[in-house]
Amino acid sequence: MKNIPLSVRFGLLTSAMLIVYFLILALFNKHTNPTFSFFNAIITAFGICEAVRLKKLENPEAFAYGEGFKTGIVTGFTATLVFTAFFLFYATEINPAFLPELLKTIRGDFNVDIGLVTFVVAVMGLATTVVAVLTVMQFFKKTRNITQNHL
Repeated sequence: MKNIPLSVRFGLLTSAMLIVYFLILALFNKHTNPTFSFFNAIITAFGICEAVRLKKLENPEAFAYGEGFKTGIVTGFTATLVFTAFFLFYATEINPAFLPELLKTIRGDFNVDIGLVTFVVAVMGLATTVVAVLTVMQFFKKTRNITQNHL
């Protein structure tokens, strides 16, 4: 696993954490409540933060905003793609009754199929990734502020 790039490794670890969280929710039959998906953003941001932190520790002098941003994007996109594939597999093969239960929880008269729901999960994951990377990079960027002497 050492030969796999850092961002891909953390993307796989982040997706594993997302999958475990989803399965824990499923164990308590809470996976059909969309409110619990807000914690996915925290998991994703944590994985991105750790990937960027370790990338900066590898070579602190050469670390640039662009390098950290790229590391975070690849980490988040990898996690999103793996989790989306798991979500599609879960909703079609493991628990085919999941989609009707989810749509009933939302209380809408929606006529959607699994493809659209999977697409929404992927877009939400990608959007969460971009927001999380922009947020995390505020902690790791080099400041260009001019130091001033105050009396």
